[in-house]
Amino acid sequence: MRDPLHTVLVERLGCRAPIIQTAMGWVAEPPLVIASCNAGAFGFLGAAVMTPDETRTKIARVRAGTDRPFGVNFHMFQPGAAEIVETIIANKDQVRAVSFGRGPDARMIARFKDAGILCVPTVGAVKHAQKMEQLGVDMVVVQGGEGGGHTGSVPTTVLLPQVLDKVGIPVIAAGGMADGRGLAAALAYGAVGIAMGTRFLLTRESPAPDKAKAAYLAAGTDGIVLTTKIDGMPQRMVRTPLVDRIEASGRLGMWLRAIEAGAEMKRQTGASWLQMIRSARGMTAHGEMPLAQAMLSAAAPMLIQKAIVEGDIVNGAMATGVVGGRITDLPTCQELVDRVVAEARGRLAALCAGD
Repeated sequence: MRDPLHTVLVERLGCRAPIIQTAMGWVAEPPLVIASCNAGAFGFLGAAVMTPDETRTKIARVRAGTDRPFGVNFHMFQPGAAEIVETIIANKDQVRAVSFGRGPDARMIARFKDAGILCVPTVGAVKHAQKMEQLGVDMVVVQGGEGGGHTGSVPTTVLLPQVLDKVGIPVIAAGGMADGRGLAAALAYGAVGIAMGTRFLLTRESPAPDKAKAAYLAAGTDGIVLTTKIDGMPQRMVRTPLVDRIEASGRLGMWLRAIEAGAEMKRQTGASWLQMIRSARGMTAHGEMPLAQAMLSAAAPMLIQKAIVEGDIVNGAMATGVVGGRITDLPTCQELVDRVVAEARGRLAALCAGD
């Protein structure tokens, strides 16, 4: 009999389990990518918050730590994007896929495909999945409203079948995924695997500080909120003192935070203010996003960095999916992947047996 877990995701990405470790900024660093790939999943390096030099160095670190294929996430509108693309293509022998939201056009997607690199974007709406299929991507990750960080309003259980009915490319389920039951359910819907962010964030190899991990583990589902005030778009976060202040603030307070975070982003990336404005304008070119909102969005990662890099959970923001409210442990990536696979096989066997 055909192995139900040996899907087209496994075949094309070269992993052993139909599980993707998503490219969380500041978290999807080499140690986590190496551990998730060695465990049998497919890990994405979060280069969307990296400079070209950092991307080059960290791709080399991943290659030194695993011989498994892995992916790289980036945005076409980030400073140094063109150079990052060249680095990705230069490592095409092991970089099997790229992930992104909006950004690459059909020409860029074709260039990746010509290099043998699969394009696996993440979308949160049916129309975006259809657009990505038209542009020529290979697979698409569909994130329902339960997902962490920027998210939509349609639950995974509604969005996933909608997309499956409208596109012909393989679909991967995200948003609310954390265990083997979720994998079995996703396969039953017709997806070829699952993508998990929060669950991989809460592993031992995740670089998030212990203080931040403890705050994540302590947050129940009622301690996870959806806010539009960080950058004008819906984001799902753990409720922290910063998030409470943001929710209570007016428009002026949002701009003051954006300027402060933008200055920090400028310092870290070495980008000029003109480059940052151009980056923000690049975001506006792929959707109905005003320039002011794009500038806020470009600076928002600095708030997340404070919590999950510096461990400052008072003045930082902690992106999470709703599923974080039921995660209570910190397994290794190997323990996590083995557990998800075993649970999925158990559920599928039980269904076939009529239990």
